[in-house]
Amino acid sequence: MTQTNTTKKRIVFCDFDGTITVNDNIIAIIKHFNPEGWERIAEQTIAQEISIKDGVGQLFRLLPSSMQEEVIAFSISNARIREGFAEFLAYCAEQHIEFYVTSGGIDFFVYPILEAFHIPIDHIYCNSSDFSGDRIEILWPNPCDGNCTNDCGMCKTTIMRRFPPEQYERIIIGDSVTDFEGAKLADRVYSRSHLTTKCKELGLAHSKYETFYDIIQSMSNERTES
Repeated sequence: MTQTNTTKKRIVFCDFDGTITVNDNIIAIIKHFNPEGWERIAEQTIAQEISIKDGVGQLFRLLPSSMQEEVIAFSISNARIREGFAEFLAYCAEQHIEFYVTSGGIDFFVYPILEAFHIPIDHIYCNSSDFSGDRIEILWPNPCDGNCTNDCGMCKTTIMRRFPPEQYERIIIGDSVTDFEGAKLADRVYSRSHLTTKCKELGLAHSKYETFYDIIQSMSNERTES
């Protein structure tokens, strides 16, 4: 039995939409305000026919900036936190596991929703927004590095590569298209929904979850067994 994992520092990269939250906030926002043509853009993005950056940018560009207050209020009030999240954060702190939010979501709902959990701002990566023009524009402060050509917008693998595999046991928790590439780099994948399907297609080892209690139990069992 190797001792590799026991000598590495564990680090979690956790998705936000559909992972920390029960629902996908971006799709929920667009579906609620229902601008013409959004369904096709969403389908193309999920099917990876267009990049995540292009798809999300197009979706929000369908909404006028004059709706800023309505969009922000809906996105925050509509969000539901997945069961066991607060307990999982406590578990990570107790076990000295570094926790990062790596979100393809937008600052105007990610930060307010996470505020109650006291996660350091420099441990939250997400996209930004600009309401100064006629249409809502999404900004991309965390672009792909030279090792990624997927035009991710918020590039999760770029952030993961800042924590070299020689030093870290990299754990990813996610559910959708934004997590596919990160899953390929991770030592351990916790998946649901589209990410589970993709892991099966790619032959990637993964553990399914429905709540964060499932992840706590799995991680606890893994440490006991090792």
